[in-house]
Amino acid sequence: PKGTMAFAGKYEFEGDENYDAFVQKIGLPSDKVEMGRNCKIVTEVVQNGNDFTWTQHFPGGRTTTNSFTVGKEADMETMGGKKFKATVKMEDGKLVADFPNYHHTAEISGGKLVEISTSSGVVYKRTSKKIA
Repeated sequence: PKGTMAFAGKYEFEGDENYDAFVQKIGLPSDKVEMGRNCKIVTEVVQNGNDFTWTQHFPGGRTTTNSFTVGKEADMETMGGKKFKATVKMEDGKLVADFPNYHHTAEISGGKLVEISTSSGVVYKRTSKKIA
């Protein structure tokens, strides 16, 4: 169906912009800040229609998984490990979610996973290349 992007796959962190300014803005603890800097996170997305399982594999074996259905409220976890409820929407082929202190979008652009988080005017952009 039109407007459904194929998100499914594995993506490896390639680069980001404004990381430090963003994590300061959202109040990430400094140990988490260091852990996440230029971190070769592998993002694995399983998509079945509007159902998604979004897993981030961190070096050292830590993983964070968020499962959600587009348009339905789901239990989610932030990069800092906070639990919250959010409804992920699909807008113009982008997944859009409001986290407790930032607005997040994810899209596939030029075969790459591009994620943009915005908090009080600070825009953090993370790009990952498809590896599987």
